[in-house]
Amino acid sequence: MTAWTRDELDKIANADELRLATVRPDGSLRDPVTIWVVRHGDDLYIRSYRGPSGSWFRHARERREGRIQAGGVDKDVTLTDAGHGLDDQIDAAYRAKYRRYSGTYVDPMVAPQARATTIKLVPRADGS
Repeated sequence: MTAWTRDELDKIANADELRLATVRPDGSLRDPVTIWVVRHGDDLYIRSYRGPSGSWFRHARERREGRIQAGGVDKDVTLTDAGHGLDDQIDAAYRAKYRRYSGTYVDPMVAPQARATTIKLVPRADGS
């Protein structure tokens, strides 16, 4: 398994938003969507604001592959389900990073519906 470099982690974590293009069943990339990303330790996480009904989340579940762009990093990733043991820490990361949006946008990101969609971004080696 490939790991994020310290530089990649810092750049992505410091970016306000991330662009995710999920992979279609035929292997081509969908149009990217703009979403929030948070860091916890040496890992990066995303959630669906709309919960499991969010279209990008449904697409992500089809192939569990995508391409991200954030903070000058452009990387192929595997989209894995995050364990719920980190929900509170990931909630705290969302609240801290996006505190200027508290209430209107942050509350839905830490609600049970969004928590159920937490995805860990795992970098893929070039060509994999």
